[in-house]
Amino acid sequence: MQKLLITGRIPEEGIEVLRKYFDVTYPDKVQLSNDEVLSMIADYHIVLACGVRADKNFFKTAKNLKFISNFGVGYDNVDLHSAIEHKVVVTNTPTSVTEATAELAFGLMLTVMRRIAECDRNLRNIPDMKWGLMQNLGTTLYGKTLGIFGLGRIGKSIARRAKAFKMNVLYYSRNRAEKKTEFEYNAVYADKENLLKNSDIISLCIPYTKETFHFLGEEEFKILKKDSYIINTARGPVIDEKVLYSCLKDKKIAGAGLDVFENEPVIPEEFFELDNVVMTPHIGTASISARTDMGREASQNIIDYFVHKKPSNVVNPEVLKLI
Repeated sequence: MQKLLITGRIPEEGIEVLRKYFDVTYPDKVQLSNDEVLSMIADYHIVLACGVRADKNFFKTAKNLKFISNFGVGYDNVDLHSAIEHKVVVTNTPTSVTEATAELAFGLMLTVMRRIAECDRNLRNIPDMKWGLMQNLGTTLYGKTLGIFGLGRIGKSIARRAKAFKMNVLYYSRNRAEKKTEFEYNAVYADKENLLKNSDIISLCIPYTKETFHFLGEEEFKILKKDSYIINTARGPVIDEKVLYSCLKDKKIAGAGLDVFENEPVIPEEFFELDNVVMTPHIGTASISARTDMGREASQNIIDYFVHKKPSNVVNPEVLKLI
């Protein structure tokens, strides 16, 4: 029986099916450290990876490894070049993360634009906080233009919600969507510069790769409207954090909602001094139902490959030709 290591405690409802087919090791602590995983990995054929970095050293140590089922849609924690070199199949969970992440993106929009967190904070800490018709004014989402970078599953889910707010949607992706998709989501294609120039809110839904490192940097921030907002539920390094901070501090943009950061879990101290930024600790998929569904999808990826011989959600398909 193939040995399977799960590196973090996730809802057992989502992974219980694995015990039928594999010899499963489930941790007795919230999260195994990278060092703990390295000390164990040589004995395992399969890893359901929760927050573990699979680098060159990992693959050298994992002598029997055949498969990594990454618990999440992003797989920048896995060195795909090494995975291919060592003939290890890598999968992700693109479907189960969609709705929860889109919900959070809209939550961040509402919270920063309507100043919800700021007002809550002030009510708790400032006894004589001012109330009144012209106090605590925010910005409505209704009728605004939302620019989405990446019209994949999450981008589409955000666009669908934008329709309910009667927002205009611009999008930019590496490949333009079909006309029927643009019609369904009321989304208009724009190049990068025009999207930045004409959007009131920017939502980042792109993967983190070497090509998207600092996708929004100094030159891009120069194009943005002074009253625009940035929402990032993708990966921290797609934004140049130093430039973002400078623009927020100097009011060159109106605000930001951030669920991800460049050097997680470290957040630059200066961000805590700003009222025009709302921050959450990478909780895009942090709901019981989403995490359970992610476990099911990650488990199904394993079963599809080893039991049904029909690989699904493979992010390094090149390796299938080498096996």
